[in-house]
Amino acid sequence: MTDSSHAAAPSRASKTAALSHTSKTAAPSHASATAAPSHTSKTAALSYASGTSALPLLGDTIGANLERTVASFPDREALVEHETGRRWTYTQLNDEVNAVARGLAALGVGKGDRVGIWAPNVAEWVFVQYATAKIGAILVNINPAYRTHELEFVLKQAGIRTLVAAPSFKSSDYAAMIEEARPNCPVLTDVLLLGRDSWADLLEAGRDGALPAVVLSADDPINIQYTSGTTGFPKGATLSHHNILNNGFFVGEICGYDEEDRICVPVPFYHCFGMVMGNLAATSHGACVVIPAPGFDPAKTLAAVAAERCTSLYGVPTMFIAELNDPSFGTHDLSSLRTGIMAGSPCPVEVMKQVIERMGMAEVTICYGMTETSPVSTQTRAGDSLDRRVSTVGTVHPHLEVKVVDPDTGAPVPRGAHGELCTRGYSVMLGYWNQPEQTAEVIDAARWMHTGDLAAMDADGYVTITGRIKDMVIRGGENIYPREVEEFLFTHPDIVEAQVIGVPDEKYGEELMAWVRLREGAPALTAESLREFCAGRLAHYKIPRYVHVVDAFPMTVTGKVRKVQMRAEAVDILGLP
Repeated sequence: MTDSSHAAAPSRASKTAALSHTSKTAAPSHASATAAPSHTSKTAALSYASGTSALPLLGDTIGANLERTVASFPDREALVEHETGRRWTYTQLNDEVNAVARGLAALGVGKGDRVGIWAPNVAEWVFVQYATAKIGAILVNINPAYRTHELEFVLKQAGIRTLVAAPSFKSSDYAAMIEEARPNCPVLTDVLLLGRDSWADLLEAGRDGALPAVVLSADDPINIQYTSGTTGFPKGATLSHHNILNNGFFVGEICGYDEEDRICVPVPFYHCFGMVMGNLAATSHGACVVIPAPGFDPAKTLAAVAAERCTSLYGVPTMFIAELNDPSFGTHDLSSLRTGIMAGSPCPVEVMKQVIERMGMAEVTICYGMTETSPVSTQTRAGDSLDRRVSTVGTVHPHLEVKVVDPDTGAPVPRGAHGELCTRGYSVMLGYWNQPEQTAEVIDAARWMHTGDLAAMDADGYVTITGRIKDMVIRGGENIYPREVEEFLFTHPDIVEAQVIGVPDEKYGEELMAWVRLREGAPALTAESLREFCAGRLAHYKIPRYVHVVDAFPMTVTGKVRKVQMRAEAVDILGLP
């Protein structure tokens, strides 16, 4: 660890070329990496676009890529835990990674073995991520919110041999849950608890010696991430070095990252947002990852940005809303910020305006993707207008293809028409772990990943996500896209957040129900008063029949609203059949 001083926040003009190891030729400027992001002729009739780039795909493994960055920037800060004050240069980070790698190898962990990690955002999570990559073990990310039966399912389904875990987090006693599940998981041989003797022994065993000799390929599976599992048990998306290293690299390119950037990552490492768009985007550019706290806290996030002079901040819209509304907001100097990523769910217009104006994130980008695609498929660019950044999820990523198809026929729809978004290219997962039938349901014979999201592509190739296919509401034969109604409800002076769902209706098949969160001190909101607000401004069939005021929405740990759960609860709330 080091106490080196922080570099001043770089200006946009000071951005330099990408690391020399990204190409055998001289590295092009960031401008060349993001110019002409896709082949999207305005005369093209169909909703298809392919991403072009002057930069080639990386052929590295994750470990080799980290070693190249260490050689380029040995003394620059790589990782900071703001809450504890712990910090590491790239050389020090690599030393910790190698110690963990040798320690795991000493336990008998080898190429292809599954190593689970069950912990919040701490530095050790990063060490394990890169250590497993160096020895060819497959890292299995375990959701911090899981309970015992979910943990047991993942341990058995993935065949986890070694588990690294925090002893506890918030109200969850991980150690106790592991002991409860362990008798039913015979493959599990070693449990290493962070901060306990087992973890200290691993590090001690790995401090000296050489890394094990193992032949690695960029196409080897290196990571299993379980989907949210809104229905039934989750599926394990299996990702390779090539999948996630390249996705992190090109996310970083579009954000304009170089070795002077400092990225605040309050989103969970267990998800692609944290470990790919955060960690891998940073280490592939020599940038620094700043961990504000083990779990999301708006005040601690703002404090970390200010103290560490972060240039980039990540979050889902609800995180940015919490930060903007935090009582401490005005006390923090956020002038170092220039960019960041908002993803996970659509961003309301007013939130984006405030992020740009009050937080100084003029180059903030919107990303769209899913775990199965490593995750990002489309992204807005720094030069995109405010309207593009709030009404679309940008254009196709470099080296990828996207298309919008008719869900029934699979044929591409005309530009501007709605359909299912599909993506193809290096980012598409290898498949669901040991679930070939479920894999075949989402990846077709031509290797297109069917996302299940409703989308439309405009004449310039910008993609708009209008919801999940299953979330689209059909009222009396009219297709209603919830996001359109949600955006309108956000203009109500008393509504802070809004989510719209369909609920059963005997006459129309479905009716609209709005769940809303009100500003503090706002008067009561009734369905009748909301209809009065909407009258004459929304088509009559788009006006919610029901309104439900909440303090918070049911969420996944990655910040996505669980509309499946909302619909189930709505039936009981409204007394519907």
